[in-house]
Amino acid sequence: MSRRTVASLLGMALVVVLGLAMAFLPVPYVTWSPGPTVDVLGKSDGKPIVEVEGHRTYPTKGSLDLVTVLVTNPNARMNLYAVVKGWLEPTTAVLPRDAVYPPGTTAEDEEAQDSAQMVNSQDTAVAAALTQMGYDLETFAEVTGVNAAGPSKGELEARDKFVSIAGRKIDDVRQVFTAMKDVKPGSEVRGVVLRQGKRTPFSVTTVADPQDAEKALLGILVGTGYDFPFDVRVNISDNIGGPSAGLVFALSVYDTLTPGPLVKGGTVAGTGTIAADGSVGPIGGIQQKIVAARDSGASLFLVPPDNCPEAIGAPVDTDDIRLVRADTFKSALASLETYADDPSADLPRCPS
Repeated sequence: MSRRTVASLLGMALVVVLGLAMAFLPVPYVTWSPGPTVDVLGKSDGKPIVEVEGHRTYPTKGSLDLVTVLVTNPNARMNLYAVVKGWLEPTTAVLPRDAVYPPGTTAEDEEAQDSAQMVNSQDTAVAAALTQMGYDLETFAEVTGVNAAGPSKGELEARDKFVSIAGRKIDDVRQVFTAMKDVKPGSEVRGVVLRQGKRTPFSVTTVADPQDAEKALLGILVGTGYDFPFDVRVNISDNIGGPSAGLVFALSVYDTLTPGPLVKGGTVAGTGTIAADGSVGPIGGIQQKIVAARDSGASLFLVPPDNCPEAIGAPVDTDDIRLVRADTFKSALASLETYADDPSADLPRCPS
């Protein structure tokens, strides 16, 4: 064979090898892309998403959308083809895997964390709405999530209220960690929780923390719960997790419990964590969420202040969707009330 033929064959072989490598070799990246939206003023399986017992509710109008991001599963491994495709797609973000999932994270870990964050997000949202209405709420330590593969599975449940651990009375989250401080991995921990108002004993054999062999774990996530004067439930699919819907949950609860609709027509969307004092915190995937909101027909999007620099770079036309900065729950309320009366009114903006 001639040198040219040999060179051509080698070049073709190299292309084939590179193609196979791109198709099969995993690379340490994940993608974020726009996900589905949910109108939290609407219904799910025939029931209102915001359900209230023990307090008068009021009619709402329009749509208040929760927005989501589709994220690569922690058990999945991306190939180079998928990464390049993500880089070329303007509405998709490609991120280093370790920036999203800490080393060793499993799908079970992620599911437990997302569920716990959703429980905490819903409870804190209700607390923020009721605090705005003038209620003074007492707090306690509660289970917000249980790892499906952990030692507490079957013994503890989300929203169990801690009464005692290892003979120590528990009043807040800090005391949970204090009670567990001297517990050794493999030892049995007994305690009592309130579950749907009933005292329920539990017994869990702890396991070692994968990051610290001397530290004992119950395999649960713990957060702050609130004593509400009446029952408020947010019926959201188990497929949606994380803390980023806090602001939208709080607005929907407030809208349901107070006279006069916040949204008088059309669709409004937003995102942001919420604290009981009403402060709004940053979230991930802001650009993808703005795209999802735009695609669902939202005319206004509430942006956490710390996300403003990234939000103004979202691949959308601001003539199609208006970005409004939401520093606090109170300021978001004021913006929606102003916008409902006059859609052309000047509202807080993200600085360019």
